Amino acid sequence: MQVQADNQPFDDINVTPMLDLAYVLLVIFIIMTTASVQGVKVKLPKAQMTGNMAKPHLKAVTVTKTGDVFLDAYPVPIDQLEDKLRSLKSVNPSQAMVVKGDARAQYAKVMMVLEAMKRADITDIGLVTSRPTK
Repeated sequence: MQVQADNQPFDDINVTPMLDLAYVLLVIFIIMTTASVQGVKVKLPKAQMTGNMAKPHLKAVTVTKTGDVFLDAYPVPIDQLEDKLRSLKSVNPSQAMVVKGDARAQYAKVMMVLEAMKRADITDIGLVTSRPTK
């Protein structure tokens, strides 16, 4: 009788290894997608003086060549930028910001971003440029 019981088909399937694999793949996908988000690509103007702006809580405002404004990698309408900056300033009073303006961007848009930063009382501002080629 015992030989016949060993040859009986299984009624249930163990899905634990399959779920473990699915969770590992999900974690890898989350890590890879968040690591690839570094902001918006713009063509930066060249400058002779470049400094190191290594700040722990540095945020970037990007102005693209079409005039679109991004806070880090998230699009923000220019009329809502000041409110977003004020909320950042209320969370971190020493909030440092950098402005990444495309070399082909309208100068007026970059000035509107700088004025919004001034109205939001953000004083630690840097301008991002690329190094000149020799």
